[in-house]
Amino acid sequence: MEISFHEEIESLKLGDGEVFHGEGILAVTKALLQSGVAYVGGYQGAPVSHLLDVMVQAREYLDRLGVHVEACTNEASAAAMLGASINYPARGAVTWKSIVGTNVASDALSYLSTAGVLGGAVIIAGEDYGEGASVALERTHAMAMKSSMWLLDPRPNLPTIVRMVECAFELSEASNSPVIMELRIRACHLQGSFVARDNRAPAISALHRLDGPPAFDYARLSHPPETFRQEKLKAEVRLPAARRFIRDRKLNEVFEGTESGVGIICQGGLYNSLMRALQMLGLADNFGNSRLPILALNAVYPLVPEEITGFCAGKRAVLLLEEGMPEFIEQDIATTLRRADVQTRLHGKDMLLLAGEYTAEVIVRGLARFLAEHAAHLDTSSGARWLETVDASRARAAKLMGAPLPVRPPTFCVGCPERPVFAAMKLVKREIGEPHVSADIGCHAFATFEPFSQGNSILGYGMGLASAAGVGPMMSGRTMSIMGDGGFWHNGFLSGVASNLLNRGDGVLVIMKNGYTSATGTQNVVSSPDEGEKALAREASAVHTDRTIENTLRGVGVKWLRNVYTYRVGEMAKTLREAFTTAEPGLKVVIAEAECQLERQRRLRPILARLLSSGRRVVRTRFGVDEDTCTGDHSCIRLSGCPSLTIKASSDPLKLDPVAHVNNACVGCGLCGEVAHAAILCPSFFRAEIVQNPGAWDRLLDRVRGTLIGWLQPA
Repeated sequence: MEISFHEEIESLKLGDGEVFHGEGILAVTKALLQSGVAYVGGYQGAPVSHLLDVMVQAREYLDRLGVHVEACTNEASAAAMLGASINYPARGAVTWKSIVGTNVASDALSYLSTAGVLGGAVIIAGEDYGEGASVALERTHAMAMKSSMWLLDPRPNLPTIVRMVECAFELSEASNSPVIMELRIRACHLQGSFVARDNRAPAISALHRLDGPPAFDYARLSHPPETFRQEKLKAEVRLPAARRFIRDRKLNEVFEGTESGVGIICQGGLYNSLMRALQMLGLADNFGNSRLPILALNAVYPLVPEEITGFCAGKRAVLLLEEGMPEFIEQDIATTLRRADVQTRLHGKDMLLLAGEYTAEVIVRGLARFLAEHAAHLDTSSGARWLETVDASRARAAKLMGAPLPVRPPTFCVGCPERPVFAAMKLVKREIGEPHVSADIGCHAFATFEPFSQGNSILGYGMGLASAAGVGPMMSGRTMSIMGDGGFWHNGFLSGVASNLLNRGDGVLVIMKNGYTSATGTQNVVSSPDEGEKALAREASAVHTDRTIENTLRGVGVKWLRNVYTYRVGEMAKTLREAFTTAEPGLKVVIAEAECQLERQRRLRPILARLLSSGRRVVRTRFGVDEDTCTGDHSCIRLSGCPSLTIKASSDPLKLDPVAHVNNACVGCGLCGEVAHAAILCPSFFRAEIVQNPGAWDRLLDRVRGTLIGWLQPA
């Protein structure tokens, strides 16, 4: 039972004059359809997952429009889809997560931008930068500059975002170049509204097919000697065309202010934070009217020199808000001003943070410094008082705490099938010693936190095994590599497994087979359980019938292969121990299999609800701790790490230490008991069955048990 986007799909069908209400990334999806997009592909990832998820679930409607949608196996395959726009006037859009996705797709993007496009080609990149990021803090800007792809960073309000999507296709076609639109987390999840237009069916589509390819044109190939001509076209034809379009269509916005001596230039995506900072300083009202002139760059690459010089001319100083390093925009503007002999002082990183997210507080501090130097007549005392309040609150909190707050790292979901694997590994390490662990991107990366602390490197999605290639030969023992089934199909099969077999590597690979690409929203992969199996209320001990990963591994030559149900901690520990100690050479693969607990709960919840509403008998399994038996040493917590396994004060006044306790978040996976058994801990865990809508037999059995227990208990 996947997450349903029924309401979101209905909003995609809105027609001319109707009002769309929703979040930013869904507005982008609607804008793509209004723009006549012919094909959409991508690889899911925060904060743009919903774009692809909604479109995949809306296939029936999109088929009626003739829009082709593909959930690609990785970002490179998505970028390659844009090759359709090289020869044909068809608009295409792809999406992925920020710089990590662009890195994977960079090879295809280089060839695409070199050849140029006829139909509009747009990349929607979730700019996952700042405190909410889950990836390396790099920016898409450098990739756009490197390959001469134009970069939009829209001001975060829905009408502007929708207009920029539509203009992105036009800009791409006007300059024959791909266009990237970067959307920060706040822009993707921003709530708002805009007046919709009718969706446009593409002129070329599955409903309106081409008779055949155009006449062969070698100039359309990014291959020598044409690449030399294409490189000149980038600089001498496409770049000027892009600048003309940005200028003529006024993609960048100027907000006039009453103070003519100073001004602010900002990336469009930072505009809302800038306005909040100006409000705190008393320089803007709640309706967005600023006393300081603002140039909001919705198109951050390429910049239009005459727009920059026109805004800066006559001003004493300008402050640039550019998030992240290096300061590409600042260098570009500085060069433009010097060439035009405009003597306006340019400030940026000298007044603000060199790196990191530009929050309202950061901008307030930077603006206060800038205005104190260049506009001292402005009263910014309200901002100073606000900053004093912020600093005082922090100091007071630190004093009250007496020490920093304890670290609360992210962790696996309650009942996650990946937690038992690392619990088993902790047990095995007592015997084999500490191995080098090459971790990977995905849910299993949480094992790098306490209480497991397993993982020496993370180098890319599906790269766990590949990143052990240089370490393995230097180790006296075998290395351990982690990979999810999503990572396996994304990149790990070729970059990891095939490379290891080619080079006759000897190590241990654990593949977390939970049935989905769980870290990005439990999307399906090649080896996901089929619809028929999903519909069944599988018992907790069952495993998937799909054997695609196993067959693939055997097909390329993996000989040592074991499949273990993850919740059987003892069996998992035994298998890992064998993998590390066997004399058999070559790659050892342990497939740790159990369905993603989030997806399992989504699947079971409606089934149980229907049973309960119909008065049918429902049995739920729960685990608990007998506090009379619990010794309070908490070894079970250190080995399990489950959020539902916690502590509470003992009801026994003679026990001073808190005892282990299983709270109501428990999903009945049984890991706590399995760990206690495998590690030979105290037998304090018990398994209970909660019966709802009990029958006559259940009630009779309950009375008999209650009577017997009452006889056995002391008076």
